[in-house]
Amino acid sequence: MLDVVIIGAGPVGLACGIEAKREGLSVKLIDKGALVNSLTGYPFNMEFFSTAELLEIGDYPFPTRGVKPSREEALSYYQKVAAVEHLDIHLYERVIEVNGADEAFTVVTDKASYSCRKVVLVTGFFDIPNTLNVPGDDLAKVTHYFTEPYHYARQEVAVIGAKNSAAKAALQCHRAGARVTMVIRGPEVSEKVKYWIRPDLVNRIEEGAIEAYFNTTIQSIEEQTLTLKTPDGVVTIPNNWVLAMTGYQPDYSFLKRLGVTIDADEHSTPIHDPNTFETERKGLFMAGTVCGGMKTSRWFIENGRFHAKLIMQYISRGIVGDVSTIPDPVAENINA
Repeated sequence: MLDVVIIGAGPVGLACGIEAKREGLSVKLIDKGALVNSLTGYPFNMEFFSTAELLEIGDYPFPTRGVKPSREEALSYYQKVAAVEHLDIHLYERVIEVNGADEAFTVVTDKASYSCRKVVLVTGFFDIPNTLNVPGDDLAKVTHYFTEPYHYARQEVAVIGAKNSAAKAALQCHRAGARVTMVIRGPEVSEKVKYWIRPDLVNRIEEGAIEAYFNTTIQSIEEQTLTLKTPDGVVTIPNNWVLAMTGYQPDYSFLKRLGVTIDADEHSTPIHDPNTFETERKGLFMAGTVCGGMKTSRWFIENGRFHAKLIMQYISRGIVGDVSTIPDPVAENINA
């Protein structure tokens, strides 16, 4: 029987695996996708908002060419750390259910079953996008993920949202030759957009290079058009593609299936002990961004990685760590 099964092999999941080994615990990581799967979905050549030091795990230095690492550098770094640590990782294996109780769990996947004493959920929130909930939002031209702008050249592209991801997608598509229209629910581009990105976008809007509809929502999406509710009434514009940069949420159906209780507050927070990260299902822990529920700006790699040591010390030795030592968020996630 294993001591710990970790569900999720992202950066925080890897950090949990490393700390488990250092506590002398036998551990296996399982992920339904690739290693650090969420990072593979980030835009190509994306630069993190954080410096490399804030993304390090296991005390391994993170070398980069510049001050801030790229997506590709991060993918390489985490893969190398996992290899050096000889972590037992099962990829493209989906967890179906967790049976049993504390000290005697059985993690059932689509390929096998694993007995273990404890389970740690590190499943993030990047897999389930917040949908638009309007007619046509299931059309093939609608996407909630942006990787690169080049196949949008000479196309009518609507970018939905006003934060960092939307701002960067709009600017990149514009510079790749797309005709970009932004649809923004509020009265302006969000003040949360990074200070070196926001002026660029605002200037492009003011000069008319990027069109923007403020205080506007989507009424419906058609094959070749987009219908908007604006302060001046309903407007229909030509449209080939919709980039809905509307954020993401944890897989609540999966969490509930595993016995995690969800708080009925506005952030739909999974209930867990703030000091040990143990859920109401004894022996089942949570780590990383999933702990914040819909409050996706609470935990990132930068501070979520500190969950690993606290959880594994508690599992191994019953030590309740000092949660106050976990730093506040120091950078916004790419999905902000």
